[in-house]
Order: sequence, then structure tokens, then C-alpha cells
Amino acid sequence: MQPEARILIVDDERDICEALELILAAEGYAVSSAHSGEDAIKRLKENSFDLVVTDLKMGKCDGMAVLDAIRDINADTAAIMMTAFSSIETAVEAMKKGAADYIVKPFLNDEVVLTVGRILEHRTVLNENIALKQERSQRPVFNDFIANSESMREALETLEKVIPTKSNILILGESGTGKGLIAELVHRNSPRREGPFISINCSAIPEGLLESELFGYRKGAFTGAVSDKAGLITLADKGTLFLDEIGDMPLPLQAKLLKVLETGEVYPLGDTKPRIVDMRTVSATNADIENKMKAGKFREDLYWRLCVIEIKIPPLRDRRDDIGMLAGHFTKKFSDEYKKNIKGIDREAMCHLTTYAWPGNVRELKNAVERAVVLTGGEYIMPDDLPDKVKPQESRGEPSLLKACLGEYEKNMLVKTYNAHNMNKDATAAALGIDLATLYRKFKKYGIEAE
Repeated sequence: MQPEARILIVDDERDICEALELILAAEGYAVSSAHSGEDAIKRLKENSFDLVVTDLKMGKCDGMAVLDAIRDINADTAAIMMTAFSSIETAVEAMKKGAADYIVKPFLNDEVVLTVGRILEHRTVLNENIALKQERSQRPVFNDFIANSESMREALETLEKVIPTKSNILILGESGTGKGLIAELVHRNSPRREGPFISINCSAIPEGLLESELFGYRKGAFTGAVSDKAGLITLADKGTLFLDEIGDMPLPLQAKLLKVLETGEVYPLGDTKPRIVDMRTVSATNADIENKMKAGKFREDLYWRLCVIEIKIPPLRDRRDDIGMLAGHFTKKFSDEYKKNIKGIDREAMCHLTTYAWPGNVRELKNAVERAVVLTGGEYIMPDDLPDKVKPQESRGEPSLLKACLGEYEKNMLVKTYNAHNMNKDATAAALGIDLATLYRKFKKYGIEAE
């Protein structure tokens, strides 16, 4: 039942209308009647109904005409046909044209209630699914960005608020933290997703070439300019321009870029006529941009143009909660890519991964896991499959860091599994593959309080 659903009864027999009004009103529906097809179509144009229950045979404007009108006026309105037994074939034809069901006269009260309830419930579920799909399509999709740490969740929450806007974004973070991935994520989920995503690394191109790449040029602007070339800024029109390592952009080009951002006009080299551009700028740098401004190596006015919203991506060593998730994600990715049946990462190997400093951040972790997937001969990535620098170098006679790490890993696993199974000890022990007595001993060993 869908309380408060609006239902229109259409029949030229007033007794039928009155009977159906009583039956359905008793179920909590808002019911009204029309005594002709013409009257029904008029009401449909003036009001919104969730369901129309219409007789098939009615004068010149019959039930089929009402059904046609429903499709033209509001296709979301469901329809049920009422017909005599001899006209069932016509009712079936009506269903082919969009009617949800039919009722044979004379009908039983319970049959009417059940049919109407089922149709309205189906309509509600359908509308909820449509609404959910629309909501999901409007929300940023972070499937490609693995994050479990509090710092990364905060960054993603900020992104979720900013992505639908046109505000320029500056992403700060060390090399390998995923700044480029975030820039693509911003574009793919923004209203500009249908436009181009243009990316350029400002530190990888010499200054002279960088200017012509960004702004373009006219034929004859300089030696070798044998034809016109559109710059990347122009190509980013109606889309997103990603300026990677913006902190390394030479000062003369910073001034030209600032003018583009202020005016929305770009002048190709050798041209006196501007090109109008409408783009969103996402910039990224691993440099200390504030120190560069103090040293006069980066324009402060350009910084404020680029940095309407600032997103800081912490290094991987400062968000160790993400390492296990990332390592698992990369293991599956490369296991599928190289067609290997790798089930996971050995506990000791995972300990090495979570304690290593990762100066190369996520990029280095990704490379290390790919190497391990390629080299391992078993179903699990083992310590020997990892690069030597990832494995700790213990000095003789010193306490084992590995044992301490393994103990912490085991404790975390116990707590997470216990919480995941709603603090049910039997279920936790079964999930871990140990007996209940062993679970109690381990809880006591690590000081885990259990209810």
C-alpha cells in the first residue's frame, strides 16, 4: 500500500465509481472519479495522479483513448484497465500499450486492493531506483581513489563539495601522492565532464616550448612556425586545464597565464586577436609555494587566482591506514592484469609494507606491488617478493621490529574482525579460523576488552 497516493477512477457507471472510491479510500488512498473519458483527460491535464483505474468501454472516448492521453500528459502515471470477461483480449492489447494490469468485471474487493497496491508499490520502487541513479550520477565517483585515513577522507569530502562548482583548485602534495589522479577525478565528475581534459607538466618542457604549447601561435610567429597551432589553453575551452607542477612555471609565463585567468582571453604568439576561453583550472605542485612567493619566484596574484580551493594530499607515510587497502587494490589489479591467481599478501609482507617510509608515496607502493605480483610463484605475496629496501634491516642484538609489527598487525586484525561481527565472539573466532579459547587468550594478550 502507498498511503496518500492519488487515484483517479474513470467509468461511465456511477455505481462502479462510488464502489471503488469506498474500497480504495478505506486503504488510505486519495480517490476521485471521472464519469467519462473526456472528463478524465481534462482532470489529467489539471492534476497529477499516481494511478488511473479506467473502464475500457465508454462512449466515444474509451479507455484506450484515456491510456493514450496518460502517455502524452504524464507517462509516469500508472493505469489499470477494467473490462468485462468478453473483452480480455482488448485489455491485453492495452497492456501492450502501457497499461500496468487489468481487472475483470465483476471484481472482488480484495482483488482490487491487491492489484492497486502491487502496481503502486512497483511504481514507488521504480521511482526510488531512478532517483537513486540520478543522485549517484550527480555525486563524485571516487572508485579510483583508495582512502581510509582521516586526512584523506577530509580531502575527499572537500572535493565532493567543490567538484560541482567552477572554482579553480590547487592541489598540494609530494610527488607520487596522486595529484594527477585527483585532477582527472575532478574533471570526470564535474559539469564539464563532456568537455576536454587538457594536462601539461610545467616542469617537463623548456620555457620557450612551454609558452607555445600553452598559448599556441600563428603561422610565421617564429622560425619553424609553418602553420597555425592552437594552444592547450584554447583546447581546454569548455573543459578543464590541469597545470601539473605549476610551481616550476617561469615568471614571464606566470604573468601571461594570470592575464588569461583574469580576462578569459588568450593571445597566441604572433596574433593580435584574442581567443575567448571558458575553462576550469586545476593546478598541482610538490613545491613549497609559500616559500617560492616569499623568494619572488612565484606571483602572489597568480597564486590567489589558482588557489580558490586548496587540497592538501598528505604523504603515504602520514596515512598508514591507507597502505593495506592500496596494497590489496594493486594486488588484485595486477593479478588480473598478469592473469595470476594471487589471493592476497602474507602477514609478514604486509607488515613490511605498512612500516616502510615510502618516499615515492603511492607511485612507489604501486611499483613495489606490481614487482611482487610478477615475481611471486605462489598464491600470496611473500616478503622475499618485495624490493630489498622495503624489508627492514635489523641490527644484530637489537629487539626485533618485525615481531612488534606483527603483534600490532594481529591486534588490529582482532579488533576489526570483532567489530565487524557485532562483537560476537563465536562469529569472530570462526572468521579468524581459531577456536574460542584461542580468541580469549589473544584478547587477554593484547588487552582487548570484550563484552
